[in-house]
Amino acid sequence: MNLDSWEPKIVAFLCKWCSGAAAELAGVSRLLYSPNVIPIIVPCSGRVDPDLIVEAFMNGADGVIVAGCHTPSDCHYIAGNFKAFKRVYMLKKLLSDFGIEPERLKLEWVSAVESQKLKTLFDEFTFTIRKLGPLRVKIRGGSV
Repeated sequence: MNLDSWEPKIVAFLCKWCSGAAAELAGVSRLLYSPNVIPIIVPCSGRVDPDLIVEAFMNGADGVIVAGCHTPSDCHYIAGNFKAFKRVYMLKKLLSDFGIEPERLKLEWVSAVESQKLKTLFDEFTFTIRKLGPLRVKIRGGSV
């Protein structure tokens, strides 16, 4: 792999009600954010199962963002953001066992009107992942 031409692939799971709406507002407002980010709208941040995050890494993502409503207590489904927080916290602790830096997984709260915050999040996270370099995971003696 030529590191000079390498660009990170980032998957962003965005809740439909807030961070997903912020992504739509960013588009309508013509805000340009990192093209490295692939936004995926989910019903709620609490619906992002750790398996989805691991699967994103195993399928070529160099970084993953989970973004929910503005604050944990603002979740449209009441407890979704709390579930997301617990899952991401736990998963970050497990990532190092698989050779994945915890910095490659980010949890953020973004309201529907914070399109600029979402743009900044995408751009700064892309910069962070560029500094970390391509993801290389060692699994059972091999590498992915």
